[in-house]
Amino acid sequence: MARPATSDITAAREEHAIELFIGNLLRVCVIVTVAVVLLGAILYLPAAYLTHPSYHTFLGEPSAFRSVGGIIGAAILGDGKAILQAGMLLLILTPILRVAVSVVAFLYEKDYLYVALTLIVLGLLLFSLSGGA
Repeated sequence: MARPATSDITAAREEHAIELFIGNLLRVCVIVTVAVVLLGAILYLPAAYLTHPSYHTFLGEPSAFRSVGGIIGAAILGDGKAILQAGMLLLILTPILRVAVSVVAFLYEKDYLYVALTLIVLGLLLFSLSGGA
């Protein structure tokens, strides 16, 4: 039986290291998201439980919760609802970050076809999140 070439073994190890990095990145993102959402829930739910909403009139979200900057700003100030929404933003960011890291990984491997395809996917993700306009 022929032994695999050293370059094949090195390439396989590098590919495995990249896969482990991406896996760990996703794991950390999900853990951080859960922690942020849990903190937001702890801060928001007791106060929300005491309020009684009026279903006769519709009140939209305050302007602070209509943009990413507003949500982050309110979350930094300790608003529980904003912290919950920031956790949801982190959850949305997780797959986008995974695609962005994949672009870098494919560049490292000099696999330019996959770089181009992954950049298209990343562009479509960002375009759809921007409202498609």
